[in-house]
Amino acid sequence: QLQLVESGGGLVQPGGSLRLSCAASGFTLGSYVIGWFRQAPGKEPEGVSCIGTSGRDTSYTDSVRGRFTISRDSTKYSVYLQMNSLEPEDTAVYYCAVQRPGYYCSAYFIKTDFYGPWGQGTQVTVSS
Repeated sequence: QLQLVESGGGLVQPGGSLRLSCAASGFTLGSYVIGWFRQAPGKEPEGVSCIGTSGRDTSYTDSVRGRFTISRDSTKYSVYLQMNSLEPEDTAVYYCAVQRPGYYCSAYFIKTDFYGPWGQGTQVTVSS
């Protein structure tokens, strides 16, 4: 059974940082494009970032570019999302997901239709 588990969320003040982790069980994470998504209360899910299998190809939504960095560790079979300069607008449940075969990491494909399975999510709250 393919499972993804996110961790690293929490409460942070504006301007602070968090590092989210995405770990997999039941399959090798390094073989897939991985995406990070977020969903704020009352809003549709939003694609945040993705990373290709080699780790060289990355993409970010405009609102986080320059503040967030996605990376992967092939030895630990994990994908990370380093979030700096956090803003209250970043408050959401963050999910990682596996991209379905036949696509690649790009801004166009950071959409929920192209990803699955999903983790259970981790809450990020940015508030003073």
